[in-house]
Parts: sequence; C-alpha cells; structure tokens
Amino acid sequence: MATGYLEILRARHAARLLVGTLVGRLPNATAAIAIVLFVRAEGGTYSLAGALAAVYGVANAVGQPVLGRLVDLRGQPRVQLPAAVLSGLAMAAFAFCGIGSLPLAYGAVAAAGLFTPPLEGGLRALWPSVLRREDQVHTAYAMDAVAQEVMFTVGPLLVTLCVSLWSAQAALLVLNVVGVLGALSVVVSPPSRAWRSAPSEAHWLGALRSAGLLALLAAFLFIGMALGSITVASVPYADEHGGDAVYGWLMAALGFGALVGGTVYGARQWAGEPARRLQVLVALLVVCYLPLMLMPDAVPMVALTALAGVFLAPAIACAFVLVDRHAPRGTVTEAFSWLVTTFTVGHSVGTGVAGPVVEAGGALWGFAVPGVAGGVSLLVLSATGRVLAAPGQGAVVAAGSENDPNRAVEPRFSSGDRA
Repeated sequence: MATGYLEILRARHAARLLVGTLVGRLPNATAAIAIVLFVRAEGGTYSLAGALAAVYGVANAVGQPVLGRLVDLRGQPRVQLPAAVLSGLAMAAFAFCGIGSLPLAYGAVAAAGLFTPPLEGGLRALWPSVLRREDQVHTAYAMDAVAQEVMFTVGPLLVTLCVSLWSAQAALLVLNVVGVLGALSVVVSPPSRAWRSAPSEAHWLGALRSAGLLALLAAFLFIGMALGSITVASVPYADEHGGDAVYGWLMAALGFGALVGGTVYGARQWAGEPARRLQVLVALLVVCYLPLMLMPDAVPMVALTALAGVFLAPAIACAFVLVDRHAPRGTVTEAFSWLVTTFTVGHSVGTGVAGPVVEAGGALWGFAVPGVAGGVSLLVLSATGRVLAAPGQGAVVAAGSENDPNRAVEPRFSSGDRA
C-alpha cells in the first residue's frame, strides 16, 4: 500500500508542494475554532463568535472560485501569495483590534476569508506537471484527500496548544504567519512559477458552463450537508452518553474513518468509469450513514461513526478525477475551487438544517438527515450519470502538461477508463 504513495512523494517537488499546501491552509482549517476561542477570551458571547465564524466561512466560499479564476488567468505566484498576505494581515487586524469595534471585527474576518488563497485547487492543477503518469496523478488525488483529513484533525489541536501555551490572540497570529510561509513555499517552487493555464474561451460563467461540473457540484452540495448534519446531531447524543469527551471521540472517529478509507482507496488503481464508481461510493456512504440512527452506547457509536467516514475520502478523490475531466479548458483551478466552495456551503447548510431537526425530534432525527442528504446526492448522480460519463471538454491525452511554459499541449490526462 505504501509503495504507490512513496513513489509520489519521491517525485521531484511533490512532497514540498503537498506539505506547503497543507501548511498554507492551516489558517483556513482552524479559523472557526480560533475565532471562537479568541472572542471568548475577549469576553464576547458565543452568538458573536458564531456570527464572526459564519462571516468568515461565507466570505471564504465566495472568494475561492473568484481567486481560482484569477489564478487561471494570471498564474499562481501573482495571486496566491498576495492573497495569503492580505488574508493574514486582515486576521492580524482582528487579533489586535479585538471586538471593541464590531464593524471592524466583521470587516476583518470577512477580508480574511475572502482573500484565503485557493491553494487546494492550485495543488490539484499542479499534479499533472509534477507526476507525469496518469495513474500517479489519480493516486495523488487520493493522497490529497487523506492529507486533508489529517490537517482538519491536527489543526484544532494546534490551536488549543497555542492558546494553552500563549493566548488566543497569539494563536490567531502564529497560525496565519505559518500559513503565509506555507503559501510562500508553494509559489516560489519551480512547478508553481512555471505553471500556466491552457488558453480559455472568455465566458462570464467560467468553469460553471460545464454541465458535468454543475452535476458534480450539485451532488457534493448534499454530501457536504450530510457531513455538517452529523456534527450537529452528535452533540445531543454526546450529552446523553458522556459529554464533550464522547463528542470529541465521535468527530475524531469520523475523520479517522475517512483517513483509512482514502488511504486504502488510493493504494490501487481502479479500472472502469469513474462516474459510475462515484455512484457506488456515494451509495456506500448512504448505507454507512443509516446505522447512526441506532444510537448504541458510546464505544459502538464511535465505531459506527468511523464507518460513516470510510467512503468520504474515496468519494472526494473520485470527484477530483471528474472535475479534472469536465473543467472547461483553462479553468482547472477555478473548477477545483468551486468544488471546495460547494462542499463548504453544503456543510454549513447541513448544520443549519440539523439544528431545528434535533430540537424537534432529538438526536435520532438528527442522524436521519445525513442519510436523506446522501440519498439525494445519489439521486443527482444517477440522474446525471450520462452527463458525468461523457468525455469532458478537458479530457484529452496530453504528451506534455498544462504547466508547459510554452503552452504547447492541453494539460490534462484522459480519465475515461481508469482512475
């Protein structure tokens, strides 16, 4: 299993790009908890903390595809690094000014979210230039999905460590400085500096003019809803079975399941049509969501939560292949950024929907939401199966890469039969 991953990490620049991207995304991964802890330390209410975190999330969802389009037009260094610096400065302003002036606080966190650099989409655009074989690129997508689970598990621990060692203000400042350094490591690398998007047809919709991409985004909106609803439904369950410690174990188990599933999925090559495989993976997600409604004691519930996460990372990795296939020529970074935005919005909607459901029917009905949302996602994939299986606008076999400075060849691989 480790052989395929080691082969990728040994490729020139691969480890640097992966680690730099993960470090650069730390401020984004930890923003919500860092903002909440800082507002609490400043004497603010949880309502204010939640509102500021929500503003950051909405601004981030808006900024990712916009900045992604700019990256496709202007290149990575000219967009990613200035965006990272502006985002870090905005969060520093929030850390130093606090919540004394609410308009300033809201404006600062909004700017920090809006200018968060699209490093995630940028990395996926770089893989074809770093890994010349199609099978390696698809394995890298799976490794990327697994690495995200590690980051979202380790990130909150780093925040709490900074808070305990120094202060909530220091946590905001340190993590954003580290994030800028991570972005800097990526954009000064040769692959990032050499990368150029393929020439694209001017269109106001950008990547969204692809029917296949729209179908995929619709499906992942509901997968995000499913994941968001689990985080809310787990709260009343934990209150009745041990409190905060149980809630922490449930969330850790969800991430651990995704990590294991993604690791196993990326360790081999999968023959067949990726659109059909995505349907199977989402169906397995739904099947694994349903046992959560049994709500057994804490230990078996942790195991069921881990099972619920197993097929998440494989589904995301498979979606990356389809995004690469259906992104219109010259919009690959924007297309990947739209997937990030849609999933984030879906997660937020899921938390919003699950709250009233839990209040009305308790944790049992809260755990029914992910099954329903996953089922809708599966229906979307089934209804749009032909669109997703059709050759995309970017699915051409390339002898070179999108990152060829001479722009001699379209960048992507053909992903029609293996992923």
